[in-house]
Amino acid sequence: MRTVTYIVVVFLFTGLTFSCQQREKAATIPPTSATPMSQTPITTTGTIEKFDNALDQIIKPGAKIEILAKGFTWSEGPLWLPQENKLIFCDIPPNTIYQWTEKSGLEVYLKPSGYTGTIPRGGEVGSNGLILDKEGRLVLCQHGDRRMARLDAPLDAPVPKFFTIADRYEGKKLNSPNDAVYKSNGDLYFTDPPYGLEKNMDDPAKELPYQGVYRVTPDGTVHLLTKELSRPNGLAFSPDEKTLYIANSDPKRAIWMAYDVQPDGSIANGRVFFDATAMLQKEPGNPDGLKVAQNGVLFATGPGGVLIFSPEGKHLGTIKTGQSTANCAFNPDQSVLYITAHMYLMRVKIK
Repeated sequence: MRTVTYIVVVFLFTGLTFSCQQREKAATIPPTSATPMSQTPITTTGTIEKFDNALDQIIKPGAKIEILAKGFTWSEGPLWLPQENKLIFCDIPPNTIYQWTEKSGLEVYLKPSGYTGTIPRGGEVGSNGLILDKEGRLVLCQHGDRRMARLDAPLDAPVPKFFTIADRYEGKKLNSPNDAVYKSNGDLYFTDPPYGLEKNMDDPAKELPYQGVYRVTPDGTVHLLTKELSRPNGLAFSPDEKTLYIANSDPKRAIWMAYDVQPDGSIANGRVFFDATAMLQKEPGNPDGLKVAQNGVLFATGPGGVLIFSPEGKHLGTIKTGQSTANCAFNPDQSVLYITAHMYLMRVKIK
């Protein structure tokens, strides 16, 4: 099908693009020279690329990609807090969570967020994926502390005090939990690639010989779901919770997988939902975070920005940010998609 591109307003960026490939090459990430700040006035960037007319029912033609804030080292883990009416997200290397509101702009929300140790260490020490549990409490994927943790403080008065949900499997320390999602029955699913280790795969502190995907039951039992993915990353359920999608951020096998969720919470019948390996030759960014809308449409960060898929795996279009793009999140009524892309926080209004 002929490709139609909606040209928005192109904003020229400076700075290096950070990708999952570069994560494997460097143990320490240098900070940006910029100080994180709100983008005032809000500027626009990029393009929205359409491959199927069905995209018009998801994003209004002419929609703009807005830059809300900039100056981060590697922004990740966006999450809307409904009760607080604000967005929070991570800047991983500086070990910080920021908050953003329309009224007040950008402010520090929590620091430290992912590493609470007293001995300085390199690598991606901060928190990554952020989610809320059934009680509305903040749950964090903590790279530096190598655990799934819950904030032991109110959302409106955050302090760096945490309760460990899971930090080991069969007595061995986890690598660095990356992203997570809750099932409606209270089971916590999370991925565990090596990106938070100081030397990634070659780190002598790595205790598990694989990169797992896990399920934690409400009683705290940790179950290994699969160890077959080389770099499991973002994950999300279909609206009926019968399918679990998992991104694999390996440039040699840049794919999204789909699994059938079994009655006991395990997964089976894994198949490739979409293969983006060839796209990496032309576009920056590996499969990373993803979210599934109420109608089953997938918004998955990957080569070029945020790829939009039908539930059947058809690539409908891409929100092209011009950056290696880490993750995305909806506001409560799913009328806005917030995007973390390298040193930027962005948003796109959707239908």
